[in-house]
Amino acid sequence: MASLFSRIASGEIPSYKVAEDKDHFAFLDINPVHPGHVLVIPRKETDYIFDLTDEELASLMLFAKRVAKALKKAIPCKKVGITVIGLDVPHTHVHLVPMNTGSDMNFCADKLTLPAEEMEKIAASVAREFE
Repeated sequence: MASLFSRIASGEIPSYKVAEDKDHFAFLDINPVHPGHVLVIPRKETDYIFDLTDEELASLMLFAKRVAKALKKAIPCKKVGITVIGLDVPHTHVHLVPMNTGSDMNFCADKLTLPAEEMEKIAASVAREFE
């Protein structure tokens, strides 16, 4: 059975998509640590990021870089932080989080629940900036 993230990338499960290409998909985390928290995944289902080939890893990071640049334009912040945790969902994913302070990347803090209208607005803003 396909992973949760594969089902999101295929459109089987709705998401707040911000960017995609033939090999990658980026969408808002529905339980963000900070508004604008984006998950970037390869479409190919691989559990552990370091099991990707060198080419796949490089491609994922270059796609994440493009998403991060769009995110920084769409969400006022000092920087966009990046992290890979990968324990909850068995599908490689990169977290991109707009940050103004280090605490904006605290994954142990309570997650946010944002209204659907705000999520849609954020997703549309990032998608508009994606090149």
